[in-house]
Amino acid sequence: MNRVLLATIFYALSGFGMIADAQTEGLRIAYVNMAKAIETSPQAEAVLKELKAEFDPKDQQLAAKREKLRKIEEELEKSALVLKESDRQNLEKEVRDLRRVIKRETQEFREELNVRQNEELRQLERIVLKVVAKIAEDEKYDLIIHQGAIYASNRIDITDRVLQELAKTGTDAEQ
Repeated sequence: MNRVLLATIFYALSGFGMIADAQTEGLRIAYVNMAKAIETSPQAEAVLKELKAEFDPKDQQLAAKREKLRKIEEELEKSALVLKESDRQNLEKEVRDLRRVIKRETQEFREELNVRQNEELRQLERIVLKVVAKIAEDEKYDLIIHQGAIYASNRIDITDRVLQELAKTGTDAEQ
């Protein structure tokens, strides 16, 4: 097993040596911090505004239901001793039912929001990847790495360049 491990390390290191040799022979390598490019792009800001506009009404409805529940619970707590048994039971049932509705609707809301966020994230990733590919083609890069890099110097980090291009393209999601 040690021989296999040593052979693997040897081949990996010799591969790095070939990359280093290729770098000196004009190979252009760059690094992009995709998370930063996606999160700080103007398109991401537009998506956040869009999602907020889409989901705020439902969030406000849920907040109103939670407030209604809070008021009913307060009423029940304050007047539990003076209420007729049937009225108290009706209020307790209303509280249980409302809690159940709020729990279900909150779960549905979160799932729906999560699905939409993931859809928009995939769209943003596609936009950023197109911009990276365009930069690679225009500036003649041979290799652009976006993850798995342990270290990338500022000299090869083109994340800011990608963000500049994203700013030029605007917030059009159909890039």
